[in-house]
Amino acid sequence: MVRMTAIPGPPPARKVLLAAPRGYCAGVDRAVIAVEKALEQYGAPVYVRHEIVHNKYVVKTLEKKGAIFVDETEEVPEGNIVIFSAHGVAPVVHEEAERGKLATIDATCPLVTKVHKEAVRYAKEDYDILLIGHEGHEEVIGTSGEAPDHITLVDGPEDVQNVEVRDPEKVVWLSQTTLSVDETMETVDALKGRYPNLLSPPSDDICYATQNRQMAVKQMGAESDLVIVVGSKNSSNSVRLVEVALGAGARDAHLVDNAEEIDESWLEGVRTVGVTSGASVPDVLVHGVLDWLAQRGYDDVETITAAEESIAFSLPKELRRDLRAEAKSALDD
Repeated sequence: MVRMTAIPGPPPARKVLLAAPRGYCAGVDRAVIAVEKALEQYGAPVYVRHEIVHNKYVVKTLEKKGAIFVDETEEVPEGNIVIFSAHGVAPVVHEEAERGKLATIDATCPLVTKVHKEAVRYAKEDYDILLIGHEGHEEVIGTSGEAPDHITLVDGPEDVQNVEVRDPEKVVWLSQTTLSVDETMETVDALKGRYPNLLSPPSDDICYATQNRQMAVKQMGAESDLVIVVGSKNSSNSVRLVEVALGAGARDAHLVDNAEEIDESWLEGVRTVGVTSGASVPDVLVHGVLDWLAQRGYDDVETITAAEESIAFSLPKELRRDLRAEAKSALDD
């Protein structure tokens, strides 16, 4: 009897599924450029209340250029410029800046401003406002500050049982813009179970970029053994992407600030790696992850496109006004 020796076949193909869209959204791009333009226009230092966006790399890069990040408005010396972050601030913060004789540049994302205006409108109409969001998040603090006597925070579907309202016939829900779409709707459904006449906002509060990035991760998550999400741990939308990846069927998913945080043991038995990034992440960090994977045999990259994005926001009005004045002065000279 002749014994046949099996000839080993080629190793399983390794590939990367790269999500699109990913990274910077229009609101983040606007906020970061606002800080850069302010530094160009006025020189360093320029103060920023809280992180302009939730990303360590972006914050450190702007600090090197002369931005100073502070926790509270009172930390800014009188007569200086302070920029409000993309997450928005409560009216009391604007009052603090005025008392401190500070020049302000409001870099709040226009989509967050939309939610603020909705809160003001419904409070004027004496609705109880159920704000779906995460306790302590800067965006939630800012929105709640617009109508503190009318807003109740609902931190996920499990929190619905704790909600109390004055009149079940005059209740509306709003939400933080960076939440998981699925979890938000689960919370809304639970609220409607208690309050059948619950009013919805005139348009979706969860921002287009958050939804698009989650859609892309759902598409690639089902085909990925491992999903790597690039983003900082205090970035709500980045954290949600990890959850969405696991919910879509990915065997494993991790959040990293950069390639240096990837654990090589995650690749054991992995043929397909999905890669994406949160809405406050510059693409240079994603390319660092792709290079790291390529060095380990994952150099076949396929882009998974869930949506095309073309939205852009103009710079904050305070900065546009000064930039126009500078341009006019240059023409006059």
